Amino acid sequence: MNDEVPGTYWQAADGLHIDTRGLPPPEPFVAIIWHIEQPGQTGPITVYLDRNPIFLFPELIERGWRYEYALRTAGEVRLILRPET
Repeated sequence: MNDEVPGTYWQAADGLHIDTRGLPPPEPFVAIIWHIEQPGQTGPITVYLDRNPIFLFPELIERGWRYEYALRTAGEVRLILRPET
């Protein structure tokens, strides 16, 4: 783990998980971008957030990643990120 990257993250059988709930902006954005830019990162990445990360979406697209909602409620958003193929 990298102590400078905000949030909690772990590797599971279904890919990388990044939990940014409770973090103030822009820390969720910083954590997600850091992880997708790591060499060899192929996804999928499951991201847990407190709110809809509208400023993240154009950055993901620009970097060649797509996203889909796994959960979208008033208090929690869960995204699955995958590189474009």
